[in-house]
Amino acid sequence: MERIIFGDNQFFAVNHISDEKAMQQSIRFRHNSAIIRTLEQSRAEGIQTFMCTTHERIGEICAWMRANEGWRNYTIYPCMPYAHKYANSVTEMGISGTLRKYVPGNVFGSLFKGGVAMLSRDYLSIMELLIDAEMKMFRGMHTPVIFLQNVVTDLLLGLQMKEVLAAFAQYVRRKYNAEPGFITMNLPMLVHTLEQAGVKDAIVCASINKAGFRMSGGKSLYEKVLAEKKVRVIAMQVLAGGAIPAREAIEYVTSLSGVDSILFGASSVQNIRETVEWIHRYDQQRIRASMPVLV
Repeated sequence: MERIIFGDNQFFAVNHISDEKAMQQSIRFRHNSAIIRTLEQSRAEGIQTFMCTTHERIGEICAWMRANEGWRNYTIYPCMPYAHKYANSVTEMGISGTLRKYVPGNVFGSLFKGGVAMLSRDYLSIMELLIDAEMKMFRGMHTPVIFLQNVVTDLLLGLQMKEVLAAFAQYVRRKYNAEPGFITMNLPMLVHTLEQAGVKDAIVCASINKAGFRMSGGKSLYEKVLAEKKVRVIAMQVLAGGAIPAREAIEYVTSLSGVDSILFGASSVQNIRETVEWIHRYDQQRIRASMPVLV
């Protein structure tokens, strides 16, 4: 994984602190050209990896990338499922219409023929079909890591369905030759559960910040888990939704040796550049501090 990863929250009006700012971002990025321009700016600052949901507009962005030579080797980390997409579809089309839209035709017919019995008997196979459906928009793209969104990861954690987490990991490795990734709001519990499930060397993306924002179990427990280095970790929400100044936030997260990568999103080239500069500066300071002093 690269040290710095660019995220997509700002493109789809996701802001954990301000609804007003979310609305402004929604207007700003209503056209795909604005998203592409910001991705170009992030690449100019040296960021070559984009972590994104399976929002339908991402499919349009990928189509544009496939048509442009300079983007064909660009790295994308898909995160699925995009829950809002399905929720909106159910609102507009109902459950039956949503299944017809997203589930392959022959499987859709079998679902209604077998009903609940089929769902309970073969839900892992259905999961694989849904992964395939979500991955269609990324065909031809470089996707070395595929993530399960926290809305599903944490639901499975709560239900102690560790066999599904293991099945997800096995399938993306086998079918897509990709590393399995898991997004969570409970890093300590997920690390423990993955260990029980036999999922080794997984990649976990979790909220890690100085304020303890969205860190279930508390900051000190997270720091203990990070020090054990049982999984590869991507830190997200490092600014705690904007509650922590960038310099202070980056200084904290770069001080944690268990954090392999830092994920952030930004709307302006200035914010992108400043965040990248702070990460590089504090990384260099940490490296110098760890070097032995020659007498």
